[in-house]
Amino acid sequence: MSEIISGLLLGGAFGFVLERAGFGSPCKLTAQFRLTDWSVFKVMFTAIVFTAVGLMILEKMGIVASQELFVPPAFLGAAALGGALVGAGFAIGGYCPGTSLVGFVSGRLDAAIFLIGLVIGTVAFSMLFGSIEFLTSAGEYVQASTLPEALNSSDVIINACMIGAAIGVFILGSWMEKKAGGPIQAVDAMNGCEIRK
Repeated sequence: MSEIISGLLLGGAFGFVLERAGFGSPCKLTAQFRLTDWSVFKVMFTAIVFTAVGLMILEKMGIVASQELFVPPAFLGAAALGGALVGAGFAIGGYCPGTSLVGFVSGRLDAAIFLIGLVIGTVAFSMLFGSIEFLTSAGEYVQASTLPEALNSSDVIINACMIGAAIGVFILGSWMEKKAGGPIQAVDAMNGCEIRK
């Protein structure tokens, strides 16, 4: 029962943060694909780097044992195919599964329609799973499941490279946002999305 409650609390907190970041709006989300608003990338990359560095520190302190963490096998082909399909849906619909729920809770009709499509797609996938199951394990990379293992490097070096890459992309993204007039600050339902600084 405690796992369900903690999951609901964390999910609600995550949704609140997404809404406050403006990710309940398809205008802000699709601006990432036009390279005019890098908020999505900045938030997600920050979350990935923060988690990776946090896990490394907790492991060094002896609080977390890495061998007890579940690391799913690396299916590079399946990840590439799934990423392409989710990315296409994201670009066309303006939402991913999580942000569509945030948009729906915020009262957006387009998010509700996207969620209906998501449910239909999920049902269709489950019905077709037997014939396309082989795609879900395509491109299995058996040599390693983590970047330090795959690159034969330490987690300190990998995390330092990720931090450096994040800083570089943040600088690039901020420069591109500035050229576009700044990131989207709000959404005007009558006049479109381009309300900037």
